Amino acid sequence: MQNRGYSADWLYQLKQKNNIVTLISKYIRLDKKGKRYWGCCPFHNEKTPSFSVSEEEGLFYCFGCKESGDAISFLMKMESCDFSDAIKILANNAHMEIPEFVGTKEDVSKKQEKERLLKLLDVTYKHYQQNLYTKEAKPAQDYIKLRGFTRHELEDFRLGYSLDLLTLPNYLRKMGFTYKEMLDAGVCQKKDDKFYYDVNSGRLVFPIFNSFDECIGFSARVLGKSDYAKYKNTSETPVFHKGRVVFGINLLKKLKQQQGLTNIIIVEGQIDVVAMHRAGFKNTVACMGTALTSENAYELKKLSNEIILCFDGDEAGTKATLRSIDILKNEGCEVKIVSLPQGQDPDEILKMYGKEKLQEFISNALPIIDYQIEIEKKKFDLTKADEKGAFAKAVIEHIRKLESMAEAEPYLAKLRDLTAIPIDVLRRDLQRGQAKKEPVLHAKKEEDGVLISRENGNIRAIKYVLSSLIYQKEYVKQNLDYAKLIPSAKKIIEKAQERIAVSSYYDHFNVEENPILKDCLVFNFEEFSNIAQRYFDECVWLLADAQLKNIQKDLTEKFKTCQDLNERQIIVKKLTEVTKQLREKSLEEFYVR
Repeated sequence: MQNRGYSADWLYQLKQKNNIVTLISKYIRLDKKGKRYWGCCPFHNEKTPSFSVSEEEGLFYCFGCKESGDAISFLMKMESCDFSDAIKILANNAHMEIPEFVGTKEDVSKKQEKERLLKLLDVTYKHYQQNLYTKEAKPAQDYIKLRGFTRHELEDFRLGYSLDLLTLPNYLRKMGFTYKEMLDAGVCQKKDDKFYYDVNSGRLVFPIFNSFDECIGFSARVLGKSDYAKYKNTSETPVFHKGRVVFGINLLKKLKQQQGLTNIIIVEGQIDVVAMHRAGFKNTVACMGTALTSENAYELKKLSNEIILCFDGDEAGTKATLRSIDILKNEGCEVKIVSLPQGQDPDEILKMYGKEKLQEFISNALPIIDYQIEIEKKKFDLTKADEKGAFAKAVIEHIRKLESMAEAEPYLAKLRDLTAIPIDVLRRDLQRGQAKKEPVLHAKKEEDGVLISRENGNIRAIKYVLSSLIYQKEYVKQNLDYAKLIPSAKKIIEKAQERIAVSSYYDHFNVEENPILKDCLVFNFEEFSNIAQRYFDECVWLLADAQLKNIQKDLTEKFKTCQDLNERQIIVKKLTEVTKQLREKSLEEFYVR
């Protein structure tokens, strides 16, 4: 049984008071068709709606990517939050008081640790914030004036300042936090086993917030010339994972809730994000450094499918852009790239030319292939015949990644104009490369298809019988011991016999780790509507047949090794009964006694 720290009854009431259609409609558009609601899946890229929501059962299911679950699991997936955070959101929506968390010692300990660290980080960023307005913070104040930050940006991003090595740890001690908690939160380090010091000492501090507006860490910038790294980020902690962090995602989420979101602009650093917001580009965020990760892409795609990359106009920015393209494409994002002048970043463009010029660059953002062509052009001298050929070969490799010839043709025409190579020659080169690759791809698909189709009849029978029990179908025979038919699903069957709500199975079992149960909860009965009773009976017998044959095999083995005459007679009698049941297709062995 799954222990999530709250009673199944309370979780059921929580979900009852959070209509799943209303909840999901906050994230995607849903249209009612028949008994279900349909929309485009938020978990994968699609144009034809295959994401269905059952208001009656309180469940969702995508026929495309197979994601499924209840209101709680939907929030966990959409918000990338844990179970406790999803509960908080739903309880707040329903104005319900959350009962005391009751779990294993380990569960309780982890929950308490996380809450303490978040509380410490909340106190820390507010302490830094207060420091910024003291006379000791003049270096930070001078830097802020130089950058042109207004009071509005300071409050939106909650910038702060670390005064020195010891003020923060001393302050946190007075607030009741331990040195261990300071170390675990990543705000302090220990030196020579003598004293604890603030890792952000003497720096302008940018608090990092998650999408729930909770401070999870910091990025701190050195002021003036220094031998130290310009930026220092919080190290990995139980609440801060660098690869998942998006600076400004809390403000981006608020923006979407307030006025919607057409696209998202990604820049390289925190300073650029602040500058972009000041200029009115409030849909701007940054990852930690230039290394965008698949987790970042997943987080951002949930807010908008269109991503605009606006990295610095230097070699590092180009490399970061090219890395990010594949990551975003793999996540199903539509990507465009802003080409800034050599050596300039968004903040410098805004200072030198104003927001109208930057808007012009963004409006002229290039689709992926156009950008890749521009990058390849810089590598070759197109006045030389051999380099024209090498350039064409490199560009064709990019074009090959497009999904159709209809998409490829305009780029082949563009490549012809750049190289004077006949389009028929370019087309043959493109198709020649595809022909080499296709057999491998088809073989893999074929192999995958075979693996998927190996699900044997017993598994299909188990799913149909369990699904029928879970959904309390009228054709289910009440005089059978289903736990004896499917011993591995005894606990599921017990819950089915208690006639609990379908969505409540998520509160009693770890559905994500039980693929059979997961499939049962979203089982499609429609394809069996005309043969439901007959198919159910056939599935029951298939399972009974397998169990009887197992009993028959065990009895035969026992008979071979048994020396006691009376015992052998008992075994023979039982074997005769089982053999008769198999011959007559009798379910006598499985009747409720």
